[in-house]
Amino acid sequence: MNISLKQKIKNREVTIGSWITIGDPCIAEIMVKAGFDWLTVDMEHSAITLSEAQRLIQVIELGGKTPFVRVDHNDANIIKRVMDAGAHGIIVPMVNTKEDALAAVSAVQYPPKGKRGVGLGRAQGYGVAFEKYKKWVDTESIVIVQVEHIQAVQNLEAILSVEGIDGFLVGPYDLSASLGVPGEFEHPEMIKALNKIKVVSKKLNAVSGIHVIPPKPELVLTKIKEGFQFIAFSLDSLFLAQMCSVGLENIRAACEFK
Repeated sequence: MNISLKQKIKNREVTIGSWITIGDPCIAEIMVKAGFDWLTVDMEHSAITLSEAQRLIQVIELGGKTPFVRVDHNDANIIKRVMDAGAHGIIVPMVNTKEDALAAVSAVQYPPKGKRGVGLGRAQGYGVAFEKYKKWVDTESIVIVQVEHIQAVQNLEAILSVEGIDGFLVGPYDLSASLGVPGEFEHPEMIKALNKIKVVSKKLNAVSGIHVIPPKPELVLTKIKEGFQFIAFSLDSLFLAQMCSVGLENIRAACEFK
């Protein structure tokens, strides 16, 4: 029997996903076939439109993987629309307080649990499967909050205490930027923040996640050893850029021409 991603998360199993920033369905299909457990359509730092996001969600879902959308901000309207498009879950940036976390969950869930408006889009079988979808949302939808500001680190215990939050994902670039050291992941203040996140996560037995940006498998293995369970491994454009540049560099070095 196939175990849903929601259940794997509850079981504290390690899952590995990636990020999609290029709005072509072929990209999603290639990454699905690569075997990621889940894929996130990034609508915060990309030019992907809602219509393109729905097509990417379709490809991911029909390929048997779990589609997330990282929304551009914690807004009930955009969360409602990507869920109606068929996203199985959302990743919400800049969740810095308990109130932010409550708002994200409320935007996904229908009353009485939440405040989501009712529509009849793709997720609801275009109107013929609303009752089935309503039950699915209640038990299988996933809300991941991003910890990417020092304020979120300071409020992490309160954020993770919110019912309906399935886990968190550290955004290392923005977190380091909030400390005034963008991209300096080995800076003492950054290490201090990450250590505090680990302490709170362990205390609450929370599902901890992190985005490993460089396409280096050894870095993912390190994070798994550190206890992270929900891991985003690089992103589509960086996989492509890295393979192109490294391949050409090796060819030119071997042939001694530029």
